[in-house]
Amino acid sequence: MQVFVAVADAQGFSAAARRLRRSPASLTRAVAALEEHLGARLFHRTTRTVRLTAAGTRYLADCKRLLAEIADADAAAAGAHAEPAGLLSVTAPIRFGRLHMAPLLMDFMARYPRIAVRAIMLDRVVDLAEEGLDVAVRIGELPDSALTAVRVGEVRPVVCASPAYLARRGVPQVPRDLVDHDAITFTAVASTAEWPFGTGAGREVVRAPARMIFNTADLAVAAALAGHGVTRLLSYQVAREVARGALTIVLADFEPPAVPIHVVYREGRRAAARVRVFVDFAVARLRARAASWRIAR
Repeated sequence: MQVFVAVADAQGFSAAARRLRRSPASLTRAVAALEEHLGARLFHRTTRTVRLTAAGTRYLADCKRLLAEIADADAAAAGAHAEPAGLLSVTAPIRFGRLHMAPLLMDFMARYPRIAVRAIMLDRVVDLAEEGLDVAVRIGELPDSALTAVRVGEVRPVVCASPAYLARRGVPQVPRDLVDHDAITFTAVASTAEWPFGTGAGREVVRAPARMIFNTADLAVAAALAGHGVTRLLSYQVAREVARGALTIVLADFEPPAVPIHVVYREGRRAAARVRVFVDFAVARLRARAASWRIAR
């Protein structure tokens, strides 16, 4: 398993052999023996590339988890469990990662020098088990799953624009006024400019003309700051810009309910020591910062 993981991570036998200080031939034999044992091909091999098969991709995530558990068991048996170690894999939305997770991770690594971190920031929901990840920050209501979730705060969906844009185009007073404005949409929030407002019987969906459609919140914020239109994002994504007056919240009285933010992880109490200490660290830090995600009405 260790050889297989090394080859997959290095995307080649020669690079993995250098990392493991073994011969490429010995790695080739080890992987061939593993494939024979499993009855499945783990790699597509050509003279130039080594790529995982579908079975190899699934097996890689399981191997990384099992090897990490073995390392934790070895450390505990050796009395080293007081100092967590190993590779921790974390994911979060891109803008949340840049604003809040990056400084948190730097401080965490300074406190736990034997833990290495792999951070993957994506504006989509990632399957932790399938992609071999330990911890995720999830924004929104959670579906039922086997993951353990700890709530750290909540954020509001807000509509905002630059003061210059509002001075030029007018301030919308009710949601349907948005049909006369240029919408800037963020695809992870909505694939079109169909924005819900209110709750229950008072709920309505406004379809505003989308002039710009982006796949990251950073670009939507930049376009709004430049005065290109009205955008709808989550309060944490624009809190700093609103605080300094660069963006103005509109239609606050018509906002839909706030959405929760959770830290989620696999294995629960059986999670590796590095995962447990990170979750405790992240939950405390994020709850302390939760007030900065909210914007006063």
